[in-house]
Amino acid sequence: MKSFTRRDFLKLGGLALASLAFTPFLPEFTDFSDIDLVRVAYYSVSVYSEPDEKSRIVGTWNRDDLVNVYETVHAATPVFNPIWYRVFGGYMHRMRLQKVKIHYNPPLSSVPDTKQLAELTVPYTQIYRYNKMDGWTTDYRTYYSTVHWITGIATGPDGKAWYTLQDEADESTYFISTAQLRPISPDEITPLSPDVPAGEKRIDVNLSTQTLVASEKNQAVLTADVSTGVFRLYDTPVGQFHILDKFPSRRMHGSDLFANDQENVLAGVPWTSFFTGQGHALHGTYWHDNFGLPMSHGCVNMRTEEAKWLFRWSLPSAGFDQINKNTLDTRGYGTVVDIHF
Repeated sequence: MKSFTRRDFLKLGGLALASLAFTPFLPEFTDFSDIDLVRVAYYSVSVYSEPDEKSRIVGTWNRDDLVNVYETVHAATPVFNPIWYRVFGGYMHRMRLQKVKIHYNPPLSSVPDTKQLAELTVPYTQIYRYNKMDGWTTDYRTYYSTVHWITGIATGPDGKAWYTLQDEADESTYFISTAQLRPISPDEITPLSPDVPAGEKRIDVNLSTQTLVASEKNQAVLTADVSTGVFRLYDTPVGQFHILDKFPSRRMHGSDLFANDQENVLAGVPWTSFFTGQGHALHGTYWHDNFGLPMSHGCVNMRTEEAKWLFRWSLPSAGFDQINKNTLDTRGYGTVVDIHF
């Protein structure tokens, strides 16, 4: 592995985009595609003959398989989440599927000294690591919509341009192809309603209805279905809290069947806002689509775009210039989070 000049970078960056369909280091995506796709986010998901779990099972897709979606179907059941996808041969319920896209990105010509946030824009990728003794080795996978910190550009294991990335949890370094990450501009995380006094912003989480309401001057500005902790296993704490610590990208762990967090490593969990010192947080979620039912280890799972909105709106303020570039977070006594039944 080596760092390289701008001339080297331009050459390698062009090669990276030109040869995506032929490299063994990326998933076998052969097109720049806007077709509707879902990724299987569980060990396996069944295909049913009808949009009904009592109908005949006609097939099975396994973890990280990509499935074309021909139509979204609103069915009668299950009542709590009646959305099904018509796929080849039948129907799949969305509970354990992630909607994904395939978008490749032109590489940055340089990385600012302040580091650079980026979002993964392919269904999944294999993280690589490097050391002089072992050379290039693979690590865990990371998934569509996860967020990562770019710190540099290097020649990757295929001889092309890869980003050097910092793991905020232990400051270790890993690598992902430049084509798979979309740089996030500072404007995308500009704080929302910054002039509203802190005491006039509030987040209410109702464990009975599995909903979150963000209010500004007693007026709701965001209402969202969420997934809190699995009852009696991983209860989400009840009470009044404050947001204490915000990470645009956070590595977490989860491996419990009941909570449906099937990754040993949940890398790049996006737009995370911690409200207890024990690790309970509001955050984006890419491993299920079953909001409205308890699914978590105690956190408040949110759709990623809604978690990003809340990250921008809530206090402490976490605009790009306000994130500590050493610890990659923002800390402070922030917006009230009231959790109740």
